[in-house]
Amino acid sequence: MEYRTLGSSGCSVSTLALGTMTFGAESDEATAHAQLDRFTEAGGTLVDTADVYTAGASEEIVGRWLASRPADIRDRVVLATKGRFPMGDGPNDVGLSRRRLARALDASLRRLRVETVDLYQVHAWDPLTPVEETLRFLDDAVRQGKIHYIGLSNFTGWQIQKTVDTADFRGLARPVTLQPQYSLLSREIEWEIVPACASEGLGLLPWSPLGGGWLTGKYRRDERPAGATRLGEDPGRGVEAYDRRAGIERTWAIVDEVRAVADERGISMAQVALAWLADRPAVTSVILGARTVEQLDDNLAAAGLRLSEAELTRLDKVSDPGAPDYPYGGPGREQRSRKVAGGR
Repeated sequence: MEYRTLGSSGCSVSTLALGTMTFGAESDEATAHAQLDRFTEAGGTLVDTADVYTAGASEEIVGRWLASRPADIRDRVVLATKGRFPMGDGPNDVGLSRRRLARALDASLRRLRVETVDLYQVHAWDPLTPVEETLRFLDDAVRQGKIHYIGLSNFTGWQIQKTVDTADFRGLARPVTLQPQYSLLSREIEWEIVPACASEGLGLLPWSPLGGGWLTGKYRRDERPAGATRLGEDPGRGVEAYDRRAGIERTWAIVDEVRAVADERGISMAQVALAWLADRPAVTSVILGARTVEQLDDNLAAAGLRLSEAELTRLDKVSDPGAPDYPYGGPGREQRSRKVAGGR
């Protein structure tokens, strides 16, 4: 396992993180605890959850695991959670207001059985709450010792920039990470979001690095998914819905190229996709999401894996989403890569 700093902070985390969205739903508590044990045994440190995952059950499962393990294991874990989405049906049970986040953070700390969360992330933008209100609450929580670092999740480029600029202007604790969807199948964040994060020192914590299972090769062009897989149980599930991606030729071209590289290497397709993503600019740690210990073991084998320049080029080319128009695309890249005459 390798380690990188959590964005511009001085805190080091493993380049592979354990996501816990499956805990309490697709993975029962015994399986979840086995995953946490295996992850930390492999040198993993960053564990990511959220209050909304299985309506709080994921945090509770992680909390019971932490409470039952020796101090040296607990101390190695860098614990991350999130708040923003509904945890009740009241008008103030959602969002990023001071009132909502105060209750959400305290509830997460209780479920996790800790006094401090290392990384507290706002789970998505809230158009109704002023950015300064959210940041002042988070700054207060840092000063109170409830949070060590602040993170964002699912923000667009302008939202990232506005949040960072407001924090800097007001002298408040600024975010150190962004958790976005990012994979070979979903590279559009490279147009605005990645440059914004790189410019402001935010480390990326990509979620869905395997495209909801698409990059493992489990889905076929001429066969609708069935059985004990995410899309087998619900083909219309989320951003990875079968009909949404199956009708796009680029999807199958990417899957075929990942399979070709994997076969040439003698490794799994998941390991190829994870290795590609871990090498992308500004990426701090790639969030794994497994149902079983066996799936996690396969993912963890990507730790330290390096693809060749030729392999990276093949994957970059086939997965290029294409830019809509200038200032993106080739002409835009050329202008943005200004070089001094006679220099490097």
